This record gives sequence, C-alpha cells and structure tokens, in this order.
Amino acid sequence: MNTGDLLKTAVQNTFRSKLRTSLTVVAIFIGAFTLTITSAIGAGISDYIDSQLGAIGAEGVLTVNKAPDTETAAEEGPNRYDPDRATADDPFPGAPAGPGGFGAGALTVDDIEAIESTHGVTSVEPTVFVSADFITADGSDKYEISLNPVSAAIVPDLAAGAPLTNSDQNEILLPDEYLDALGFADAEDAVGATVTIGATDAVGEQHDVDVAIVGVQNTSLLPLGASINENLTDALVEVQQTGRTVDAPVGYLSAVAHLERDATDDQITSIKEDLADQGFLAQTTADQIGAFQTVISGIIGVLNAFAVIALIAAGFGIVNTLLMSVQERTREIGLMKAMGMGGGRVFGLFSSEAVFIGFLGSAIGAAAAVLAGTAISTALATSLLSGLPGLQIMLFEPSAIITVILVVMGIAFLAGTLPARRAAQQNPIDALRYE
Repeated sequence: MNTGDLLKTAVQNTFRSKLRTSLTVVAIFIGAFTLTITSAIGAGISDYIDSQLGAIGAEGVLTVNKAPDTETAAEEGPNRYDPDRATADDPFPGAPAGPGGFGAGALTVDDIEAIESTHGVTSVEPTVFVSADFITADGSDKYEISLNPVSAAIVPDLAAGAPLTNSDQNEILLPDEYLDALGFADAEDAVGATVTIGATDAVGEQHDVDVAIVGVQNTSLLPLGASINENLTDALVEVQQTGRTVDAPVGYLSAVAHLERDATDDQITSIKEDLADQGFLAQTTADQIGAFQTVISGIIGVLNAFAVIALIAAGFGIVNTLLMSVQERTREIGLMKAMGMGGGRVFGLFSSEAVFIGFLGSAIGAAAAVLAGTAISTALATSLLSGLPGLQIMLFEPSAIITVILVVMGIAFLAGTLPARRAAQQNPIDALRYE
C-alpha cells in the first residue's frame, strides 16, 4: 500500500462510525473556532493600537523629557514644594505632565542645547505650552479646543488632507469631531478652509488668529488634540506673551530629537543611555506603546489558554475514538499484517486518521470563525464602534488561521499516537483469532 492509498483508506475509515467521528469533530470544532476568534481579536486590537498609538511618535525621533527625580518619586504622597526648582526647572508648573508633557519638569534652554549636542542627535525641536480659548468658522458657534504643538513627533491618521508643513502659514489638523459643529459637510469640505482661534494675552485681552485647515484627523484613542505647525505655535506664544511686564523663564514641554534615518537599534539605545546620563528620559514610539501591547497580549493569552483547554479535551476524544476503532478492527489489522503490511504502515494508517479528524474539525471551525467574526466585526463597526473609525475588532490573518489548523492537527497526531502504536504492535495470529 503506497502513501496515496494509505491516506485514501484513512479518510474512508474515518467515516465508518459517523456518529462517533462527528462528536469528536464537534469537540475539535469548538476549540479551533475559539482559538481562531481570539487570535483575530488580538490581531485586530493590536493593529488598531499600532495605528492609533503610533501617532505618539514618528520613526527616527525621540521624545525627550526631564527624567523623574528618583528621590522624590520614592516618597509616598505629593512632592514637597521646591521654590528653586519651581522657578528655574519648571517655569510652567501648571502645564500637563506625562508623555508629551513636562513629566518631571520643563526643559530649559540649556537642556535643549545639551540634547542637541548629544552624539547621534541631528536636530532638536523644543515644544512650548500653548492654549486656545475657542475655535470658530464662518460665523459658527465658538467651541473649546485643545492644541497639540508636537507636530514633529506625530504621524497623523488623516481622513483627508495632508500633514503639517514648515511653511510661514498658520496650519492646523482639525479633529473630525469638529466637522459638524463648524458647519463642514465632510472632511474634504474642511480641507483648505480657514478657521479662527481665540487666545488670551497676559493682561486678559483676547486675540483672533486665522488658521488654515490642511488636514482632518480621525478620532484617536488618545486625546492628542488638534495638531498645529511651528508657525502657529510661535503666533500663539506671541499672543500669550503680549502685555507681560516681567520676563518669564523660558521652558519647554518636551523636545523632539531627530536622529539619523539609518540609525540602528543599538545606536538608538546608546543615544537614550547618553541622554539618561544627562538627566533626560528619551522614548521611541515602541517604548511608549509597549505597556498597552503588554496588557492586550496578556488578555489574548488568557483567552487562547481556554481555547487550548478545549483542544486538549478534544484530544482525549480522538484517543477514545481511535482506541475503539482499533478494538473493532482487530481482525482487519491482523489480516493486513498477515498480507505483509508492516507495523510502520499500520501506525501511519491510524495516525493519518487522527490527523484527518483534526484537520476536519479545525478547518470547519476556522471557516465558521471567519464567517461569524467578519459579520460581527462589520456590524460593530457600523454601530457600537462607529465612533472609532479604522477599528476592525477582528482581523483574520491567513498565517494565523493556517497556524491554528496546523496546531490542531499536531495535537490530533499526538492524541492518535497511543492507539496507532497499539494497532501497530498487534500480533497478526492473535488478531485473526480475535472474536
């Protein structure tokens, strides 16, 4: 019996006991279905997080902040007030902290020069704290808006338009939730239009600044605000400084350090260590989104563990199915061995039956998961998740589906090893006498 005949016989033998085989296939189906769905959820959420949180930082740049004070960070409760640090290191103590904010304190002019002189850093763009009172367009109502001046570290997810430029024009990337409020029909309609931003100076007088919309940003998981270019940032800083009678200390939210385009991971690590030695915290995009990915991976890992438990239970079903098949076909096994079929071929025959049962259950389970998951994902995208454009809650990747099928077939093969070995070791004379 050649390999082709052996496989054909294995498939035919699988359906000798249709009920028993069907119940085993159903058990495998449940495990494969669950495993395919959970892997698709993990892929979908991870893809969305990569695209959305990837906007925290662009490739080839480091976001640099003051490193946290290890001594005060170790204390419980709020940090004690330090007048020297408040006036020199943190001239804007009321500004936001955390990623993209001051973190452990504002950066000074000396800090910017130190970062720029660090080996491997080609240029530095300091980020100042700017705010706006409102935004309006063509006589529409006025709406509050938060601004994000860290344009150099942003990879915008645009619904329409283009990224910010370094032109001498005031530019803004408008969040898509402002479209209806400002009277725009859609994202394309907003691109190229002019809006007015109101900002208050040091003596409480409000100024209007005209701004061109160059692009519209999709809704993001993070409240990044409306991205603005350097020219608009300078204009708003000038408004904020108008009327000030005392020079305020210069401080920056953070700094965007540009690196060589061909910088390797080792070189980037060396630059980060060099900056850390100088008292700075430098992070890449991967550093900033790593915690999110760890949480998602942990959740998906737990879900996959339940699916694997179902597959292990199905494996015992395969063992039971094939052991009963071996017992029922004892005389048949003896006849095959008496006609010259070796123990290896008998082992291969029963192992092939186990693998085919595993393939049947996993293929049907994966196919059902793709159909059901695609329908559910589409329905959610147009209803509950419509406020998060671009989120596909289940992303079915061909490589992941193939991996699931191969894993299930591997489990089925291992489960079939015991009954296959028992069949291969049958004595032909005793088997022919079996009643």
